[in-house]
Parts: sequence; C-alpha cells; structure tokens
Amino acid sequence: MSTGTDLERGALDSLAERWLEAWLGKASFAECCTGDLSYEDPLTPVPLTGPGAMEGHASTMRRVFPDARMERTAAALERGGHACFPWRLDGTHLGDYGPLPATEKGLSLHGLHYVELSDGLVRRARGFFDLYEGSIQLGLLPQRGGLGEAAMFLLRGFGLRR
Repeated sequence: MSTGTDLERGALDSLAERWLEAWLGKASFAECCTGDLSYEDPLTPVPLTGPGAMEGHASTMRRVFPDARMERTAAALERGGHACFPWRLDGTHLGDYGPLPATEKGLSLHGLHYVELSDGLVRRARGFFDLYEGSIQLGLLPQRGGLGEAAMFLLRGFGLRR
C-alpha cells in the first residue's frame, strides 16, 4: 500500500496509463482526476478547471489530430505527492485549430505532464512540450538554423546569429 502521499508502482503505472487513455478518448478524465482538477499547457491561455474542461481540451486535440497516438516513453516517476508522466504524441494535422487550417503534415512531439496527486488521482497537471518544434514540423515556422529563422529573430529584435 502507499505510504503518506506516495503511490506504489502498480498504482502509479495504472494512473499514468489512464491519463494517456483519457487524452485519446479511451477513458474519462473523471476516472483519473479529482473534481477540482487544474490543468495548463502551452496551448491553454488560462488554466482549465475540472475534468469536463480537460475533456474539452483533449477532444480538440483529437479533432485536430484524428489519428493521434500517444504512448508513454518512460516509466512514471513519483515522489512526495508529485509525479511525472513522459510521453510522445504522433499524429497528422487534419483538423483546423482556431484560425489555423489543417496542414495535413505529420507531427511527432515528446513531452511530459508534471502532476500533483491527491488520494491517488491527478489534482493539478501541467503539460510541457516544444511548441516551436511542433510549429516547424507543421510548416508554420522556419527550420532551426536557417535563413528564415535568422530573419524571424532579426524582425523580433534579437539580431543575427551565426
């Protein structure tokens, strides 16, 4: 059984698996999160509150990347009531996202969710992934190290880099 706020390995692995399944619509965020869940990532302008808001965010991802595959890339780590769930997302950008039309390009991103646990469930979560790299893969921003990137940095006031 867990001691203090730490989860035993099997419970942690199960929670990490349910979390990823919820992202893919194969489980519900209500199964792995507390009712007062707070979530944010580079695509959320303000933190989301509750499993329902989280489901809305994940369903947008599934609509934009209908062939999305998400898998764990390492074992979940946990200590003192906090855990880290590393993952990789692969999919094709086939749906519009706000004013951004579908690019029909593939995306492969590594990321992680850093979570705070409460009674064996996710209470707070923050997603980290390289939004710039994703934008390059979708053809929205220039490749790193090229003239396009240098011009973009120059326009933003960073000067030229060699």
